[in-house]
Amino acid sequence: MKRQWKIALDGPSGAGKSTLARALAKELGLIYVDTGALYRTIGLYMTRKGVDVKDADAVAARLPEVRLELVYKNGSQSVLLCGEDVGDSIRTPEMSLAASAVSAIPAVREFLLDIQRDMAAKGGVVMDGRDIGTVIMPDADAKLFLVASPAARAKRRYLELTAKGVECSFEQILMETNARDEADRQRNIAPAVPAEDALFLDNSDLNLTETVAEALNLIAQKCAGKARS
Repeated sequence: MKRQWKIALDGPSGAGKSTLARALAKELGLIYVDTGALYRTIGLYMTRKGVDVKDADAVAARLPEVRLELVYKNGSQSVLLCGEDVGDSIRTPEMSLAASAVSAIPAVREFLLDIQRDMAAKGGVVMDGRDIGTVIMPDADAKLFLVASPAARAKRRYLELTAKGVECSFEQILMETNARDEADRQRNIAPAVPAEDALFLDNSDLNLTETVAEALNLIAQKCAGKARS
C-alpha cells in the first residue's frame, strides 16, 4: 500500500529544501509540492506587470488576475501561470528576492493558503516552505527544519545558477542571501521559525547524499510504527 505520510520541510532560503524534498519524495514514493515556486510565480507576475513587490496594496489589487495551477509531468512539478509553464524563469536571484517580498504580504499568503492545504490534505506528500509545519500541515507525520550557514547556501546557489548559464558572482549571491535572511528575520508574517516538534538538520558540511540519508533517518525515527504505510 502506498505511503500516505505527510512530511513537512521548513527552513531559511537557500538551505536546499527543494532539492532535499525532491529527493525524499523519490525515495519514499511521495508527491513533492514546491510551495516556494508559488510565491516566486506571483513575484514574477507582479514584476512583469511593473508592480512594486514591496507595495502590499498594489500587489493585493492584482491578485484576482493571477491563475495558478500545479501540474506534474513525469514526477516533476511545474507551475502554470495563467496557462503558461513558467519553467526556470522563477529561479533567478531577482525572483528569489521578489518571492521573499510578496510572501511577507498577508493577502498573498491567504491567496495561496487553500491551494497548499488542498495538496496537503490528500496526504502522501513532501512539502517544503517556511510555515509548512506550523500553518499549512501542522498534522505532518514528520517535520524537518533544514539549516545551513549563509556562505554554504550562497555557494550552492552560485553553482546551481552558473550550471544553468546564469551570469552571477558568489559575492552577489552571498550579499543577496544575507539580505534575504535579514528581511526574513524582520518580517511579522510567517517568519522562518521551526514548529515546536520539528527535527533540526544542519547540512552546512553535508553533500546531498549525506543530507538525504540523515533526513531519511530522522523521518524513520519519527514515523516508526505509524499505521500510514
